[in-house]
Formats: sequence, structure tokens, C-alpha cells
Amino acid sequence: MIISRRILAAGFVAPLALTLAACNGAEDAEGALSGEPIEAIPAPDGQAWTDVVTVTEEGGYKVGNPEAPLKLVEYASHTCGACANFAATGSAPLKEEYVSKGIVSFELRNLVRDPVDLTIAAMVRCGQKENMIPLSDQAWASLNDIMGNVQSNGAAYQAAGEMPLEQRFIGIAEAAGLIEFFSARGLSADQARTCLADGEKIEGIAEASQAQSDELQLTGTPTFILNGAKVEALSWDQLEPALQRAGAR
Repeated sequence: MIISRRILAAGFVAPLALTLAACNGAEDAEGALSGEPIEAIPAPDGQAWTDVVTVTEEGGYKVGNPEAPLKLVEYASHTCGACANFAATGSAPLKEEYVSKGIVSFELRNLVRDPVDLTIAAMVRCGQKENMIPLSDQAWASLNDIMGNVQSNGAAYQAAGEMPLEQRFIGIAEAAGLIEFFSARGLSADQARTCLADGEKIEGIAEASQAQSDELQLTGTPTFILNGAKVEALSWDQLEPALQRAGAR
């Protein structure tokens, strides 16, 4: 189980067991998609597909042509090293080579593993929808530093677990250095604290993660789904051939 009510409950322990390596325990692909090469689909005048962002019914953030013939979904954790590796190696070529052509859309959904993960998930949603995926990529790029802050401030992190819900995730963010981190990237401290005090919204992120994990039988991160089929891939060099087999060029 990826998330349970314990993440929202008081009294969690310091995340000494959090791994920065691969976090995936998912089954392999349910089926391989194959198809003829798909012609590029022009964006509306004055727009680029990589600038088009929509929030989906599942709570994901989708970049690209909403009607793209190839719909790629990534279930990811903000404290997963394999997800950080994909962000570093796959995010740019995916957008530049495929999303920009209108043939692939990319949707990022959270599969929450722990309180730090949930805190980051709330913060990247705090602001314009266009910022969610870029901020996520920047947080993954600094994952070692963020987790290092948590380890160094273990007492403050544990104390946050005893706080009321409207203060708890502010305490986690402070222990992890996330207030300053996101402030340097355009999210003011006041705005961040307001978002982190919204316990109902944060609870909604956690519940959506659990519901989708149960429905789709997701057991790890990253998990990639292409047009409804799980893809046997943990990294960009494994995912790109699957996109190309499906018709992306």
C-alpha cells in the first residue's frame, strides 16, 4: 500500500528508511502498444503544446495536447530516487521530442509514500497550474539536499507529527527546508504556509493517491501508463522505445 491514514495521523517517525533508489514494485506491462508513425498535430495559433497545462479529473497535471493520440501518465513520488532520475533524464526530451508535436500528452499524478512526499505534492500545486511539473522537476533535482535536511532536523520533523493538522505540514516543510527552497523558485513563504495549512486539500491529495493505487493495483513508483496500459519501464531509455513502438516519432 502506497499511502494510508498514518500519513495524516499524528506521531509519525523520522524517515530514516526512505530510499533514494528505485521505488518500484509494480508488475510489468499489461500489454505493449504498437502502431504506425503518427503525424505531428499543430498547436493552436500563438500556442505551443508544451505550454498547455490542464488539471485532470484524477487530480493529475497534464502538459500537451489534451486530445493527443498517445496519453502518457506517470505515477510518481517526490521522495523516490528513480522518479528523480526520470525527471533529470526524461522530462526534457519527452517534452521537446514528443509533447511538442501534439502526439503525446504527459500527465503527472502523485503516488504518495510518506509525509515529506505529501508536503512537496501540496507545495508544487500551490500557485499557477503551469508551475506544477517544473517545480516537481526542480524538487527532484534537489532530492538529496531535501532529505539531508530532514535527517539533520529529525527532532523538528518528529515534532511536526504531533502538531494539529493545519500546522503539521508547515512543520514538515520547515524541517525539510522546503519553505526556503520554493521561495527561491517563486512561491512566497506566506503563500506556501497558506497552502500547507489547508488540511482538507492535502487530505484530498492523499485520498486520491490511495484510491487510484487501489483501483489500478499500483505497487511502486514510477509507474508509467500509456493509453491505459502499464509500461515496463523505470527510466527514459526504457520508456522512449515504448512510445516509439506506439507511433511516436
